[in-house]
Amino acid sequence: MDGITITRVSETKKGRMALFCGEEFLFSLDEETYHFYPVAEGQTLTAPELEKLRLLSETRKAKDKALDYLGLREYGSAELYDKLRLKFDEHSAAAAVARMEELGLLDDEAFALHRARALRDKKKSRREAARLLAEKGLDRDTIQAALDQVYREEDEEEALRSLIQRQYSRKLSQGKRDAVWAALARRGFPAQKIRAALAEWQGRQEQEDENDTGWEFP
Repeated sequence: MDGITITRVSETKKGRMALFCGEEFLFSLDEETYHFYPVAEGQTLTAPELEKLRLLSETRKAKDKALDYLGLREYGSAELYDKLRLKFDEHSAAAAVARMEELGLLDDEAFALHRARALRDKKKSRREAARLLAEKGLDRDTIQAALDQVYREEDEEEALRSLIQRQYSRKLSQGKRDAVWAALARRGFPAQKIRAALAEWQGRQEQEDENDTGWEFP
């Protein structure tokens, strides 16, 4: 039966075992895969056998990389899969994600809640938060449940007050109300709440102006 003969097996700087056929590098095996499936110089393997070894090793490598990523920050399952796909094939990436879920290291609902709280604290509107969570690969139901739990009715009102005071009060003072309205709308705030927040800001300004120009008697 035709096959491929392994002519050299050498350890790489990263501790993997590199397989060669003649002068051609085939691929490298991680330590665990090599332990369970030792390959010796002079051994002949069929193409399917070699492919099985490669997939086993790539999957193990993808799992290790997934652990590295999760050690740095939280991920949603879809986001982690997309990240792994930049380096690994579909099979290896999917197997790594499934293993992380088995280990309890991936929880889309908990991830969505954590991200939703962070977005709320950054004064993001509910609509913009939903868009940003969707970009993480979370499904609509998970996003909706997280936002329902995190966002209160008054959160957007507080966010608008804060944004107007910190970022847009100068433009409003210069009469650029339409530009501010457009900027807040792009952030996903509802028109009714923008209108109310701008009216509130205007009322405060008028009150401050009255206080500044009032007569004072000794």
